[in-house]
Amino acid sequence: MPSVLIVCTANICRSPMAMGLLQKKVESLPDWHIESAGTWSILGQPAATNTIEVLNRRDISIPHHRSRVVTLDLLRRFNLILTMEAGQKEALKVEFPEIAGRVYMVSEMVGEQYDISDPIGEPYEEFEKTSQELELIFEKGLDRIQKLAEP
Repeated sequence: MPSVLIVCTANICRSPMAMGLLQKKVESLPDWHIESAGTWSILGQPAATNTIEVLNRRDISIPHHRSRVVTLDLLRRFNLILTMEAGQKEALKVEFPEIAGRVYMVSEMVGEQYDISDPIGEPYEEFEKTSQELELIFEKGLDRIQKLAEP
């Protein structure tokens, strides 16, 4: 089963947004497992209001999402781990060397290396920009995501 863990900082904006968008992108493909987590999460927080709104406008719902922190047990369950920032990628590779070969930045799925900016505290329009950027990456990078997410 293809599996992807998407990681950001607090697990309330970018990673749950990306999780919902990628789930929608692969909904016609069989047996995908996609979750999200954060490097510095406060356990149990719902997604940010603007994240929920961005997804709702795309007919995507994540009502059961609650923030959580990345752990080795969690990381071991996924074939592909996607981070939003270079610092997150490096931190995971250093702290959890056994999964280092499965960690990539989201932007690397389209052959680039840049951070996805965090819209926390910004107006709705910034959340929309982030969602459009992620949608474009998932559209153009889906083949690479599929290859790396396979067991």
